[in-house]
Amino acid sequence: MTTKTAEPLDLPAPVAAYFVADATGAEAVAECFADGAVVIDERQEYRGRTAIARWKAEASAKFRYRVDRLGAHVSGQQTTVTGRVTGDFPGSPIELQYHFTLEGDKIARLEIAP
Repeated sequence: MTTKTAEPLDLPAPVAAYFVADATGAEAVAECFADGAVVIDERQEYRGRTAIARWKAEASAKFRYRVDRLGAHVSGQQTTVTGRVTGDFPGSPIELQYHFTLEGDKIARLEIAP
């Protein structure tokens, strides 16, 4: 998995760390989240760092993909990143919205939706 953007985006540190970790591995991704954080992806909910690490590991094992970050909107603790996801999955490429809710220096919630 790779992440890139045409121009640097001014992202809050936990969100920027998520995209770096996404190219590294499941445990690195899980460390970006608060203990009781929630991820919602493909209508499935993953609660807590262990479940989030499992979600990332399974997604990475199933498909190879990259995310091109197209833009971002930051408002308080909410950050939405638009990304074009390209890979070896049905429907590729697709534009997705990554809706982050922050809690201090960690991600409390991430919802990924078309």
